[in-house]
Amino acid sequence: MDLFGALVFQVVGQQLSVQSTRRIVERIQVRCNGQLPLPSQLLSMEPEGLRSTGLSRRKMETLRDLAQHFADGRLNEDHLRRLSDDEVEAQLTQISGIGPWTVHGALIIAFGREDVVLSGDLALRKVIQHVYGLDHTPVPEEVLAIAAPWRPYRSLATSYLFASAFEPDSVP
Repeated sequence: MDLFGALVFQVVGQQLSVQSTRRIVERIQVRCNGQLPLPSQLLSMEPEGLRSTGLSRRKMETLRDLAQHFADGRLNEDHLRRLSDDEVEAQLTQISGIGPWTVHGALIIAFGREDVVLSGDLALRKVIQHVYGLDHTPVPEEVLAIAAPWRPYRSLATSYLFASAFEPDSVP
């Protein structure tokens, strides 16, 4: 998945379950011949048609702004790929509606970055609570502290924890 597609997926998934995210993404793909949209395709979609996929008005605005940044060259995947994780985050979070969680997910999905952890993700925090036997759901700062020994492969550890959370007999 390219960076724009990964960001679309991540924006759609903000504050939603995996199942809800997948349903909305599938509806968007139906409008784009079974593919995630290119920036130009997203910009050519009627706003109400995009909203009818299940997107909130705010997410639709974020996606259109993101698409405009890619379409006009203010954002370029090849350039961003050469930057550090922190530099990519600084560039992308300038767009309203895109925060660290969105960027971190895109870094893993699109760039295959090996040392990223989605410390604010509630599902990850809950699985860490279970695996580490905590009496509370850890806050993002605690997740980062717990994940420190996983360096330089925090993305892999995170993916294993996510996978365990979505298995049939997994943790809550």
